[in-house]
This record gives sequence, C-alpha cells and structure tokens, in this order.
Amino acid sequence: MKPKVKKVKLTARKKSQLRIRKRISGSDEKPRVSVYTSSKYTYAQVISDDTGKTLLSASTRDADVKGKISSVNKELMHNDAKSTKSCAAAVALGMVVAEKIKAKGIAKVVFDRNGFKYHGRVKALAEGIRAGGMNI
Repeated sequence: MKPKVKKVKLTARKKSQLRIRKRISGSDEKPRVSVYTSSKYTYAQVISDDTGKTLLSASTRDADVKGKISSVNKELMHNDAKSTKSCAAAVALGMVVAEKIKAKGIAKVVFDRNGFKYHGRVKALAEGIRAGGMNI
C-alpha cells in the first residue's frame, strides 16, 4: 500500500519567489540582494549563491539606519515619517547596504524582490541602493 503524501498549497508570494529564483542567482562578483518586509521592519541580505553564504545583512532595526531616516526624509521623501516601516526607512536601508557593499569591494549586485511586488518599500529600497552608487 502506498503511503499518503500530503500536498502543500503554496501561497502566491511563494510561487512568485520560486519563479524569480529560477532566473536570478548571485555570485561572488555579483551577489544577490534579497529583501524581506515584515509588518514593522524591512530586511536586506547580500548573498553569494556560489558559496551559499550571506556576505552581509542590514535592517531598519539597526542604529545606523535609524539615524539616517531623518536625513533621507528631508532630502528625498519630503515628509516627516520617522517610522521603521516607512518608505524613507527603506531608502535609508538601501543607502546603508550600498555603503557596506562598496566597503567589500563589490561593484554590481542583482536585486531579488523575494516574491514581493516591486512597489512601496521594496521599490524604495532598490532606489536607495541606486542612490548609494550601486548598479542593479
């Protein structure tokens, strides 16, 4: 008698994530920047898929990102939102990630939206990385 195999229903984000991962992968020269947004914070990881290691990570929970949010508000976003779940916080996170990537000597990265729509905080993070001087 065959054992029953339980089928797992994938969410729309998980399906999108799998479709994206078929096409996108990061190397040591051009790593992948993976984004995750929770209800309160935004996270970014720089991953080398060749070695399977995370090169660096940052989030809007970090002190250096929180300190940069107010300056980003005045320059780019033109609002006073100091929340860690705002688009201004995502832009600040992108700028900090770009600085850290440059410090490692990396010139180009691949952007992985991780199944999220390219809208709001995900788009703001990509723009922040570009504003930090990186090529996506």
